[in-house]
Parts: sequence; C-alpha cells; structure tokens
Amino acid sequence: MPDIQLSVILITKNEAHHMRACLASVAFADEWIVVDSGSTDATCEIAAAMGATVIVTPDWPGFGAQKNRALARARGEWVLSIDADERLSDALVANIRAVLASARNSSGEAEPMGYELSRISSFCGQWMRHGDWYPDRVLRLFRRGAGQFSDDLVHERLVVGGPIARLEGELMHDTMPHLEDALDKLNRYTTGRAQDLVRRGRQGGLGAALGHGVWAFVRCYFVKRGFMDGRLGLVLALYVAQSTYYRYLKMWLPLRQASK
Repeated sequence: MPDIQLSVILITKNEAHHMRACLASVAFADEWIVVDSGSTDATCEIAAAMGATVIVTPDWPGFGAQKNRALARARGEWVLSIDADERLSDALVANIRAVLASARNSSGEAEPMGYELSRISSFCGQWMRHGDWYPDRVLRLFRRGAGQFSDDLVHERLVVGGPIARLEGELMHDTMPHLEDALDKLNRYTTGRAQDLVRRGRQGGLGAALGHGVWAFVRCYFVKRGFMDGRLGLVLALYVAQSTYYRYLKMWLPLRQASK
C-alpha cells in the first residue's frame, strides 16, 4: 500500500450543492474521509464518485464527536479538516503541499504539529473582510496523533499538542448565502453553544444577554471596523449581536422555566 501522507476529513449532511467544489479543491490529498449523518440528497453519491470513503452514521452526537469519528478513520501522516462549504485557494494548496514536502524530509522535534489557516467567509453573497469574521484563524492542518477535537456540540475546537504555525493563502468559506440560512443557523448554533456553556457551569441572564450583545455589536462594527464592509457590514454586526444575545438568553431561560 502506498504511503498516505495527507488525509482530508469532513462531516456532512445534505451538502450536495457544495461537495464537488469542496473535494475538487483538495484533489491533491491521498485520501478523503466523509462522515455523513443521514443526507437525503446526493451528498454521499457525489463524494463516493469523487473517490471519497463515505461512512454514514445513524445518529448526530454533535460537531466535535462527529469530527473525531472522521479522524479515527484517517490514515495519513497529516490530516486536513474542512467543512463542505469550504474550499482552498490555489495559494493555500501550494503552501500545504510545501509543508508536506518539507515534513517528509524532516524529523526535527521542533517542527510544527499543526497549522492555522486564514479563513474568509461570505455573508449573504458578500465576502466579509472586516469585523468579527476576518481575519478568522482556524486550526485545521495537523499531524495525525497530535490532535483531537473537543466534544462541543457546536463551535468545536481542534486541540493540538505541540508547536503551531500559520499558513498563507485563504480558506474560502461559502456560508449563509441567504438571510434565511443565517437565521436558521443562528437558532441552531445558539442553542448548541448555550448547552455547551451550561454544561461547563456557565450562567446566562437578561443582563448578561443585553451587555454581551451590545458589546458584540460595538466590537464587530467599530473596534474591528465592520463598517468598512458597507451595508452588509452593519447587517453582520447586528447578526453577531443577536447571536450573542440569544445565546445568553438560552443559557438562562430554559433553566429558569424548568425550576418553576
């Protein structure tokens, strides 16, 4: 069996409209592991046709646990974790390939165990280059065995033991093309994040929701210059503020109601 240097892992559900562009951007990898949680569209068929190993799971344990399932199936020396709505720029592909070539010829203990990528995201059809969403540093490339995902329901973290470096080039995140997508994601993600934080002993409340929500808007729109993204910069700042506000409410109201 030939050496497998790079495994790409991703988790999916009903991502047929993204799969071709996503997998095409990582065609240079040695294997692709897709863990699907019950797609009803052609996600699995497209992935398999493009050479991916597809595993369908009967349940949904949360983002962190599902990504660890994909990681457990990877065989490469290095692992690249991406989402179906992401794709690599040509510059990022070139830099990842350079890392792999360098790692093949090096055994130094001080070599990075993981690499952060610079992600740029679209919001309602516009690439956002300011505010809370940019620059968005995400740890995605790592040596297998050196990293594991946290067990968070949403906003899972990749935890890597060892030095971390950063790669040039952009990870392009084609997310929330329509306002309806954004609002649906806001509701789902604030619920999951609230559950994660309550499980860790954090508390919410009306005052915390208002205070953190206002600060989220100020940070996104003024401190991080979201206004430079034009009208959608304002929309995004309001969206970030609402997400924060509802997250803290969901950390409080369900518990308050349950105690009555």
